[in-house]
Amino acid sequence: MAAIRTQKEIRQRAPIWLGVLLLTNLVIMAVDARDSVTRQRLLRVWVQALVSPAQSITSGASGAGTNFVKQIVNFRSTALENETLKQELSKAQIELRNAQQAAGENERLKSLLNLKEQTGYDHVDARVIARDSSIWFNTITINRGSSSGITLNMPVVTGTGIVGRVIALSPWTAQVMMITDEKAAAGAIVGQLGGSGAIGPVRGLGERGLVEMRYVSGLEKVEVGDYILTTGQDGIYPPGLTIGEVVQVSQGNATQSHQILIRPGAKLDQLEEVAVLLYHPPPRPAPEQTLPNVDKAKK
Repeated sequence: MAAIRTQKEIRQRAPIWLGVLLLTNLVIMAVDARDSVTRQRLLRVWVQALVSPAQSITSGASGAGTNFVKQIVNFRSTALENETLKQELSKAQIELRNAQQAAGENERLKSLLNLKEQTGYDHVDARVIARDSSIWFNTITINRGSSSGITLNMPVVTGTGIVGRVIALSPWTAQVMMITDEKAAAGAIVGQLGGSGAIGPVRGLGERGLVEMRYVSGLEKVEVGDYILTTGQDGIYPPGLTIGEVVQVSQGNATQSHQILIRPGAKLDQLEEVAVLLYHPPPRPAPEQTLPNVDKAKK
């Protein structure tokens, strides 16, 4: 019975074994099969064909991720580079500003050094340490005083024109009324001394930053651009110093004087260094105490 059952089972399983053998043979043939042209195994080609879509998707995702990471790194690198460039630019601007300030200061100091040759008077260099430009006063304070030989009413100038006069003193500082103050005045002439008859006083106009020249005969020729110099007749400023340049003229006539506005030659709104001229005006002759035509012997 057992033998019969075994033969029966063999007959039943024979097709299965046959199929397994055929499949195994097919697999072996497929694995060993090669393309007639490329001589590549066909199984590898089929496997590559099947997995290529997945590989493309995976490769694309991987590439996108890599590019994203690279972009983040590049953005950070660019931000750091921009910050570095900003710092370098700021440093260069500061250095340029300092160089310009130093050049300006050197130019101003050079002009002050030439004052001795220009005016013929000794001077004391000083630095502006305070300013009062209210509607009532137009003054500056400098860091030199009586201990440096400065006295009241000494003229204060720059290389380009007069600034004003000393009105108050301490041993180490002095207060200077600028020529633009309404209470300031100076004797002036249009052009060179001896070459013009256009003579008159100049007075400040307060907050306008200009000075006005008065009482100049309307018959005298005065034009915009003419330079105004000191005459020395005021007993404060020596003759020949630059006051400024004519910027406006209202022409007068035989009975009416010119109205002349002058821009000071010194840049009064940008003062940093000035010079005090150690100038003492020549003494004026004492007024005659007797009336004219009176015989002194009869007194």
